[in-house]
Amino acid sequence: MPYESKLALGLTPYTAGEQPKDRQFIKLNTNENPYPPSPRVAQAIDGLCDSLRLYPDMEATSLREAIARVMGVSPEEVFCGNGSDEVLAFAFAAFFAGKTLLAPDVTYSFYPVYARLFGVDYRTVPLREDFTVDTDGLMQGLPVALANPNAPTGLWLDKGEIRRLAAHSRANDAVLLVDEAYAAFAPETCCDLLTEFDNLLLVRTFSKSHSLAGMRVGYALGSTRLISALRRIRDSFNSYPLDRLAQAAATASVLDGDYTAACVAKVVTARDKAYTRLRSAGITVLESATNFLFVRAAQEDAAPVQQALRERGILVRHFSAPRLKSWLRVTVGTAEDMDRVTDALIELIRG
Repeated sequence: MPYESKLALGLTPYTAGEQPKDRQFIKLNTNENPYPPSPRVAQAIDGLCDSLRLYPDMEATSLREAIARVMGVSPEEVFCGNGSDEVLAFAFAAFFAGKTLLAPDVTYSFYPVYARLFGVDYRTVPLREDFTVDTDGLMQGLPVALANPNAPTGLWLDKGEIRRLAAHSRANDAVLLVDEAYAAFAPETCCDLLTEFDNLLLVRTFSKSHSLAGMRVGYALGSTRLISALRRIRDSFNSYPLDRLAQAAATASVLDGDYTAACVAKVVTARDKAYTRLRSAGITVLESATNFLFVRAAQEDAAPVQQALRERGILVRHFSAPRLKSWLRVTVGTAEDMDRVTDALIELIRG
């Protein structure tokens, strides 16, 4: 008999992007921000070493208050966790366990992992041929989870469609989970819909727009009822998910809105320039509302192009799923990084 449970044996874990240790690369494969976090972060964590002997604030009170202030909600409508991945996991357990969940067939690949882990019947609705979300298809079942903007396509579903999904979900007593990991780079967010729909849960991260991927801080916005459910799951798993350094860093970062906005603007400018250059070269690339570009790099399989880029010192992400294998996901780096990867893509794809 195996030592492992059937659950452990049956899981297919999420596969993260490569984190190289053997050489220096232009690292455009994991959607990290190319710029450092706010200078206020270093100031906030300086001198905290002595306090690390004490447990952190389990409710992350100061951080929730800061997020609430910036996002225009109450602190009771904010939940913080150890990265948005943990927040998503708690949400799957709190709202989808034992139910049939619908999601787009191309989306964040952690969703089916969480579904298997928490006993969720996970079913998918195919994206349209142009990779846009089929909202009507998602309304054929409940509840629903989707990333907006979507990953790895980078495409954005406008707020009117999210409102339709939220209204349909509420009419059928279901939660709508919208993963807004990349919303800072999009034309708009769905935050103002929270006052209209008590069944809407938005999940966000400090990893992308705030340059804190190494701190692992994520949060959810939603009605007090939804936030209470997340707290019950958290306190049944780990009552102290955010350490003192992470709370201090994230609080300082979220309150430095001008710095974050400036970094986001630089990323968006570099993204749009690379997009225009690739399109002008006749390369298919989706119009992005994120900090990455989704580029068709081959007719069949883009893995050789990914490898050729790696040999040039550039890391990008390739997915082996049938609908995605001819595409590469390219994180937006600095302006110089993007000039180099764009030159290489044009040379390799156009030949």
